[in-house]
Formats: sequence, structure tokens, C-alpha cells
Amino acid sequence: MAEVASESGGEVSVSWNAAEVRAEFPQLGLKVNGVRPVYLDSAATTLKPRAVIDRLQHFYSYECANVHRGAHWLSDRATSAYEEARQKVARFLGAERDSEIVFTRGTTEGLNLIAHSFGRPFLQPGDEILLTQLEHHSNILPWQLLAQEKGLKLKVAPIHPSGELVEEEFEALLTNQTKLVSFTHVSNGLGTILPIQKMIQSAQKVGAVTVVDAAQSVSFLPLRVRDLGCDFLVFSGHKLFGPYGVGALYGRHQWLEQMPPYQSGGSMISKVSFAKSDFLPPPQRFEAGTPHIAGAIGLGAAIDFVQALGLEAIESHEQRLLTMATEELKQMGGVRLFADLDHKASILSFLMEGTHPSDVGAMLDQQAVAVRAGHHCNQPLWDFYQVPGTVRASFSLYNDEEDVERWIVALKKAKEMLL
Repeated sequence: MAEVASESGGEVSVSWNAAEVRAEFPQLGLKVNGVRPVYLDSAATTLKPRAVIDRLQHFYSYECANVHRGAHWLSDRATSAYEEARQKVARFLGAERDSEIVFTRGTTEGLNLIAHSFGRPFLQPGDEILLTQLEHHSNILPWQLLAQEKGLKLKVAPIHPSGELVEEEFEALLTNQTKLVSFTHVSNGLGTILPIQKMIQSAQKVGAVTVVDAAQSVSFLPLRVRDLGCDFLVFSGHKLFGPYGVGALYGRHQWLEQMPPYQSGGSMISKVSFAKSDFLPPPQRFEAGTPHIAGAIGLGAAIDFVQALGLEAIESHEQRLLTMATEELKQMGGVRLFADLDHKASILSFLMEGTHPSDVGAMLDQQAVAVRAGHHCNQPLWDFYQVPGTVRASFSLYNDEEDVERWIVALKKAKEMLL
């Protein structure tokens, strides 16, 4: 479907068969209002390829059993598939060992797990947590609640009007009291790509633990946790063409070993008595009860799918569409585009003068073009820009040039109808 054809001048030329890629996604074969749908809401959730759908069906048809505790061949088969998925996530993230991967319900649960099992026992009153102005609500609220509970100080690194982090301010906010720094890799509201390796290195200089929210970057940027040097990293399966209700947390082994359970129940204990209970080592310690077995296996299939295409090829394709879409949007006039950067994720947040984002979204929907309209769980970000929200179009590997053209035509019609 995608093949690296040649390399010259530091740039890689990629052959991309858009029709072949699109054919892998059954939803794109639907008709909406009599035409093929244009799906531009991948920053919210990605569509699912047939390989993932088929893998889920296969599990429920031929491997369905509980994991780890069964004394029969079907349980062994399910356990093998479940743990193989963990191995795939570990290799995908470049973790040192499989036990550094904890399956969660997604990015949100991963961040809450860290706040509960690391933040509560290891942070003390007066300690500081540093975030950025670009954060999704899921990377604000757990720390805000923890700060209120434990008497911690929450600090926020600002951004430029361009949408980029004010790096010197980030550096200045790091002090000896900074014990944890949590930041997004890619802004879901603007598409800004943060210099996370530099940020991690700066945080390490003051002895702070680092948490990376990779929800928006996992589908197109390589993530090698050992090279990055982060302590924790989280992402959601549904942003990676995988199932809903599953995600992964990477945690450095030295921390996971010391952290108490996030939840308790079956499958995470070695011995239980009414007097005292002992817990299993990571990752089982953090996976209480029956896990989302099918979801983890489906996530493994999604990783296989992405790796077969190649992250480099995916990013190259999405950047071509982003460039085309940005140029077309600017030519329309009467549009306020946020974070018009040379290098960013394939996310365009904008406002059309004289219109409300929700009205624009509704008009596009009538033309079978799906976008997001609202605050995108980024209310502090839009407070900075003094707007209630935006229209957001986000492009992915299954989009093509025709999608961009359909989107622009639909926008022009919306502009005519609303103004």
C-alpha cells in the first residue's frame, strides 16, 4: 500500500496508493446523502481497518476465554494472544521490557493511574507540577485534583500566539520544587508538535519525573521511550485505528515496581487474606479484574497494520494533504487559521468570519463532510485565543486529495449560506 521509493537530498519519496488504503476501511464504502463520506475527524477518533475488525471477530469466534487464570487450553490460547499484544506494544514503543506496558482503557485512565499511583505516594505538599497551555482536559484535571488534595502547586508553561511553546518560559518554570512535568506530544487542538525530547532533558536536570501524552502522535510519529528518556507515556487504541476502551501506559520499571495498585480485585494479587494481601508485580498489579482482552488483541492488530504501512510513509502522506488543505483554506479569505506552522500534525483549526463553528459543522455534515466543532476538550487553550472554540479538520492516512477538494467546496457553500 505504501512503499519508500527513493531517497535524495535528505527527503524520502513515498509511493502511496490512496485507493488501496481506503479500501481497508469498510466505513468509507458507505453512502451519506448519496455520496461517499469525507471523514476529517481523526483527531477525535480514527476509523478501523478490516484487519482490526477481523482480528476482533476471530478472537470472539475462536479464542474467547479469560486470561491468566484458566486451567484449560482455550484460556492458554487467549492468554498467549493477550500477552503477544503486550509484546507488540512494547516493541512499538521501544520499551526495555514487556512488563513496562500496562493495558488501560485509554489515555485518560493512564494519566489518572499515574496521578493516583505515583502522585499520591511520591508527591508532597509544596511540590510543583508543570503542564503546558496546550493540554487536553485529560492532562489537566487529574493533576488539578491531585494538587487540591495534596497541597501541590500547578504551573502552566505558556504558548506563543503562533501556537508554539514558549520554550524559554518552560525552562524558567522548572525549579528544584518541580517534581513532575506532564505534556502533550502533539496538540489535539492546534496540531503543534512539541520538542518533547528537549523538554524531557530539561525536566531531568531538576530531577522531575516526566509524563508524555502521546494520544495524538502515536498514529504517525515514531515513539522510542528509551531514546526519549521519559518516565511515563500514555496513548489510546482508538486514536491508532484500534478498538475503543483500550490503551497502553508505558512506565519505567523502577517506578512501576514501587507504585501501589490503582484498582484492586482479581488477577492482580498473589495472596489474599482478611489480615493482609500481597500484590503481583507489574504489569499485573495495575490490571485488576478481567481486562479488555479483545481490545488489547485488536490493538496489537492495529499496530501491525500501521507498521505495515510505515510511520514515515503515513506522515509524508498526511503532510501532503495538510499542505494542500492549508493553501486552499488561505485562498478562501475571511478565515482565521490557528497555528499556521511549517511543521505540525495534520490538524487545521479555524474560524470563518461571521459564523459560529457549530453552524459550519452542521452545514458540512449536510454535504457528508465530517469535521469537529467546539472546544475539543481544550477550553484553557481557546481562552488564550479569546474564542469559545473552532472548526477542526483533521486528516489521516485514509484521506486523499478528493477529500480536501470536497471539504473546500463544502466550506465555500457553507460560507455562502451562512453569510
